[in-house]
Amino acid sequence: MNENYNISSSPHIRSKVTTGSIMLYVIIALLPATIFGVYTFGVPALFVVLITTASAVLTEYIYQKLMKKRVTIGDFSAALTGLLLALNLPAEAPWWMCVLGSVFAILIVKQVFGGLGQNFMNPALGARCFLLISFTGRMTSFVYDGVTGATPLALLKAGESVNLMDMLIGNEAGTIGETSVIAILIGAMFLIAMGIIDLRIPGTYLASFVVFIVLFGGHGLDLTYITAHLCGGGLMLGAWFMATDYVTSPITKSGQIIYGICLGVLTGLFRLFGGSAEGVSYAIIFSNLLVPLIEKITLPKPFGKGGEK
Repeated sequence: MNENYNISSSPHIRSKVTTGSIMLYVIIALLPATIFGVYTFGVPALFVVLITTASAVLTEYIYQKLMKKRVTIGDFSAALTGLLLALNLPAEAPWWMCVLGSVFAILIVKQVFGGLGQNFMNPALGARCFLLISFTGRMTSFVYDGVTGATPLALLKAGESVNLMDMLIGNEAGTIGETSVIAILIGAMFLIAMGIIDLRIPGTYLASFVVFIVLFGGHGLDLTYITAHLCGGGLMLGAWFMATDYVTSPITKSGQIIYGICLGVLTGLFRLFGGSAEGVSYAIIFSNLLVPLIEKITLPKPFGKGGEK
């Protein structure tokens, strides 16, 4: 197959930033949440992290070898996918579920569509939703401090009170990486400082979600209620680490604003009016599917090709 490349004249913008360095920065940024999750949930959480990450890397390696493609595990994208999936799983997830989720993320969501840069949704979230639909009971059973119980978000949806300080610190039931808002924000600040992400998508996401909660949550400007929703579930992890995925988010500035609004509205809809207390994963996936349309209507018109002069 012939490939035509259009080479433009100089100057060219060059950067020392590589795909591997970006992925590595995100992995480093996830370490506070990962370490806290292992500290909170113990050895089972560590096993989940190791199994999902190793399975994701191994799946990508085997697939690329079998298909006689260039092996790209050195760019850390597969390792990042495995780690993100682990942080979205309960610590009690059995090993076979971890392996199945990693294989689905890498093989079905990523490689079948052409590999890194071609996937139409976030692979880790695609795998999480696959597991959630297939094994709902196991995916929604959480143990904290030796006791099986509901997450704070489920308690909030049921009209019960929650402890905001525990939600900020992470002393609560939930998936491995979503419980500690403080740990997540430490990683997010690192990414902002390194220039990997900015506030446009997560800021718009969280702001539009708050507006939706205020308008339709039935509690008005109740700061306790709003803060509990912000700290509960996977909102913070999703907003800072998955909604900002370069491949599945818009490239235009105005498109990123629209994308963030879609995320906030969909998350609010799923949380307030859906059957589940959570909705971040589905909101991000649905918004990923809207990205081509968002980019189509927000791309600037090219100069000299029917565009504005």
